[in-house]
Amino acid sequence: MTKSLYKLLEPKLITYIKKNGYSKKDFFKDTLSGLSVAIVALPLAMAIAIASNLPPERGLFTAIVAGFLISALGGSRYQVGGPTAAFIVTVALVAMKHGYEGLVLATIMAGFLLIIMAFVRAGELIKFIPYPVITGFTSGIALLIVFSQLRDFFGLSITTMPPDFIDKLILYITHLHETNFYAVIVALISIGIILLMTKKYPKIPGPIVVVTLSALAVWLLNIPIDTIESRFGAIPSMLPTPTFPAITFEKIRLLFPDAITIAVLAAIESLLSAVVADGMAGTKHKPNTELLAQGVANIASSVFGGLPATGAIARTATNIKAGAVSPVSGIMHAFWLLLFMILLAPMIVKVPLAALSAILIVVAWNMAEIKHIRSIMKAPRSDRVVLFVTFALTVLVDLNFAIQAGISLAAILFIHSMMQAVEIKSYNEDDEENDDPDATSKKIIPVGVEVYEINGPLFFGIAEKLLDTLALFEAPPKAFILRLRHVPMIDAAGLHALEVLNQRLQEQHSVLILSGVNKTVRMYIHNSKLDKKIGEANIVDHIDKAIHRAKECC
Repeated sequence: MTKSLYKLLEPKLITYIKKNGYSKKDFFKDTLSGLSVAIVALPLAMAIAIASNLPPERGLFTAIVAGFLISALGGSRYQVGGPTAAFIVTVALVAMKHGYEGLVLATIMAGFLLIIMAFVRAGELIKFIPYPVITGFTSGIALLIVFSQLRDFFGLSITTMPPDFIDKLILYITHLHETNFYAVIVALISIGIILLMTKKYPKIPGPIVVVTLSALAVWLLNIPIDTIESRFGAIPSMLPTPTFPAITFEKIRLLFPDAITIAVLAAIESLLSAVVADGMAGTKHKPNTELLAQGVANIASSVFGGLPATGAIARTATNIKAGAVSPVSGIMHAFWLLLFMILLAPMIVKVPLAALSAILIVVAWNMAEIKHIRSIMKAPRSDRVVLFVTFALTVLVDLNFAIQAGISLAAILFIHSMMQAVEIKSYNEDDEENDDPDATSKKIIPVGVEVYEINGPLFFGIAEKLLDTLALFEAPPKAFILRLRHVPMIDAAGLHALEVLNQRLQEQHSVLILSGVNKTVRMYIHNSKLDKKIGEANIVDHIDKAIHRAKECC
């Protein structure tokens, strides 16, 4: 058991080196690709922290500590971790309600939840979260990110931002007359540079060009807009000493919903990023190992003064395109970031906030998944409903409720679809041209015997529909044959429906005969002792035996 668990959770770094070895040439490639990723990660990490209403260094701490651990312990060959835009809304809300110490505790709790998810092998289960739900809340987060950046985009002198979308909108409208057009120009030029670099020079990271040019422009031209330095002061040039928050049962109870949100977001985004990496590089990630790494990384990140972390799709894609060989590249990206922080801290603080807001607006646009939304719009109506409900609740209520409601609504609509798909029909409705030699229409049914067949699983959604069939008879049948040959599974509600059906038929002096029961369904019927109530002689494996039994009963 221990060996199999270790094999399941063994880091991809160890798996790769065992299988392929590791040379100096490989290390050189990983070092260069790590540098490319670090150049992309540097402005993003600071921008995400600032957008979360926290000092920029907390984003750097996260990228360094979590980035190192996610690559060292993770289950993806190319995954790069750190702070991501998907967490901005949640982090800002938790920090606003409970302070930074509350955020730290919630992140530590989320880390332990992720570790538990890894040990119970929940990595494979994340894929069952409906795609419209993921797209809905991702697009909702993207809109909230854009709204969170409008203050710096327009250079507004708003000191405290409310958490609610509508309140933000009203506040922006009332302060719009304070627009700093220098900030708007810097932001628009920054967006233009990023788009130009992406289209014309894709190998050169647009964000680093933006922060470099904008910092130089503000410094040389003395442009009157906010910078990291003017709002936050200097940033440290080393990692802080690890500290742990005060932990009480009351705090754990209060922060548990937020911890669940952080854990679910980290799990979903990291595994989506790993899937994207697999698609780009033709690899296969280990989902449970990835969850374990995410858990450890989030605990360590919060202890070192950071934020929640997860796999970052843009940085992971950059890692692959830059020629990474192994997870060592992600580890080197963390070392490069640490080196940048040690050597370039005095220069980093010169970056204007308008440029960072522009970077995050572009990130949010990419997060919005417009192409995926268009494809869902062509899908069945139920998927469109789930998408819009999840999106609206993410924007107008909160992410916790949006995820829960989205999954619940998707489940209800799926059950409804399953109910529509499962047929309960009589032999009179059989297709006469059916090639099935065992079709009921090709059998001689004794007078007074009714035959119905279920096509699909007999579960709680269809149980009531089964009981309603008795209301269709003008007179009680002498025997009721229920064909279950196309019933692959049955749940507790289905078993209960059979029990009630049998009881009602017995009250009418009729007999229930089950035909074509497979081994799985028969096992559950036996375990529930329903075979004793129906009578073992009345549970047969073929329609011919069922008809013969009906003749005996009649």
